[in-house]
Amino acid sequence: MIRQIKIATLALALLMAPKLGAEAAVTQAAAPATSAPAGARDIVKEIIDVVGLKPRFELRAANIENAAAVIYNGKRYILYNEDFLAAINNAVHTDWGGVSILAHEIGHHLNGHTLSRTGSNPGDELEADEFSGFVLRKMGASLAEAQAAINLLSEEHTSATHPGRNYRLASISKGWKNADSQLMASAQSPRPAQTEVATRPTPERQQPQVQRASLDSRFVLSRVHFSGAPNEQFYLTNRLQLVHVTSKGLRVIGKLTKTNNPNYPFYLESDQLQPLFVTEKGAVVNQRGQRVGYLS
Repeated sequence: MIRQIKIATLALALLMAPKLGAEAAVTQAAAPATSAPAGARDIVKEIIDVVGLKPRFELRAANIENAAAVIYNGKRYILYNEDFLAAINNAVHTDWGGVSILAHEIGHHLNGHTLSRTGSNPGDELEADEFSGFVLRKMGASLAEAQAAINLLSEEHTSATHPGRNYRLASISKGWKNADSQLMASAQSPRPAQTEVATRPTPERQQPQVQRASLDSRFVLSRVHFSGAPNEQFYLTNRLQLVHVTSKGLRVIGKLTKTNNPNYPFYLESDQLQPLFVTEKGAVVNQRGQRVGYLS
């Protein structure tokens, strides 16, 4: 009986294989009906924690074939089929299989792929695979565990939407090895200083409601201009922190994170702002690709 269950599970996984990630760049989909179970949400939190971001999207179980990163009504979702993930985990004999698939879909969001309406393409899929390998190494998976699901599911040859198996495995390996190098370097290096951004002291007799704090120019990488707040001062520091200069002092409200998307090479993460991307020319755009600011 156990053998029959394993064979059926593997068959289910192989049946769903050709379409894995095919919906990664979809911008409209049927509204997700159910929230993900607590365990699945914990997986997403683990993935996001290792890259230092906050989950500005929801993980939802949905009636789809496999898994997909989508934007619906301006909100970002990771959709997945519960039976599909269970089948993959059973087939590869480790729950890293399901984690790698979710990491792959999160990679589509964080690399800006869902901003495009062109659908899946081999280049985007390889970037999401590299992100998956990077994240799984950070989470503690071996290279074989990070590659197991794609090794099972991917087609041998490249198609119009997805690269061939060998390319995908190599991309996962690249991300995994990059993370491994970082971890090894971190273990061998002294702990970095935790000094805060330096500020100039405000004279005691200055009125706080009219006196703005100053940011030392040595720590400024770029000025950030937002169309919705033309009179406010925002800066990027050389630690890639987004700082707002206010009458009450400096506030770190976010940070800039590198992506693997050449059109949107940076992601601006902030609790105060909607998810934003920075183009290679320094324009700041929202999830719909609309310009909302620029760097100078």
